[in-house]
Order: sequence, then structure tokens, then C-alpha cells
Amino acid sequence: MAARHKAKVITRNGPRTCFEARLKRDGKQDLIARFGEIILCQDRHAVITDPAPVTVHYPHKELIHRLRKRQCELCEQAATVAVHQVAALSKLGRQGPGQPAWAALMAKKRRKTLIVCAPRHEHIHANPVTQTA
Repeated sequence: MAARHKAKVITRNGPRTCFEARLKRDGKQDLIARFGEIILCQDRHAVITDPAPVTVHYPHKELIHRLRKRQCELCEQAATVAVHQVAALSKLGRQGPGQPAWAALMAKKRRKTLIVCAPRHEHIHANPVTQTA
């Protein structure tokens, strides 16, 4: 296999021995794939110029902005807040008169998290959603 694909190629640094696969085509140039044509030598005078890394400032996520407001999303009072989170939006129950206000707000905004003050957070955990979707 090596003897069949062995070829001599003239490069700018002189003749080189390489492996060559050639596909002959009628009326067109041959398709040629070569391995070993490039000289792998060390350039001792090469200068490496890597650009300085660019710092990318990522915007804060929406949850961070909502937390920094320190305002309850249910009663809109400024207070110490906590994050109430549900596993899935389907756990908020069916829409209708039996659904609590906090669950309706989360379903309306299509969010699994809600920033609430301490009294509202205790109320949420004391009165869970009973109807599942």
C-alpha cells in the first residue's frame, strides 16, 4: 500500500517524498490528496503574537435584577425577600377561582420563581396548591 501511493513532489524547499492518492477524471483535472508534503521544521526566530484576551461582561440574569430590587412581587413592599420556587409550572394547578394569587401570578408570568417577603413566603408554604393540572 505504501509503495503504491509513494510519490516524489517538488516543493519550494526541494523534492519531498510523500504519500499521494490520485483520482483520474475524464476532461477534468485529477483530484489529488497528499500526506507528508509539508515540511515540519522549527523556526527559531518565530515571534508568537497572541492577542490579549477580551473581557466579556455578561449581563445579570433576570432573577438577579428581581432580587436586587428587594421588593415583594405579591404585595410590592420593600422588605427582606426570599425566592419561592416550584419544580415545574404544571405544579401550579389549574387556572380558576381555586388557584391562589401567588400561583396565578407565577402562571401568568410563566416563571418558576417568585420573589416574596417573609410573611408571604410563610403563607405560600402554609397554603399549598391542592389542584394539579
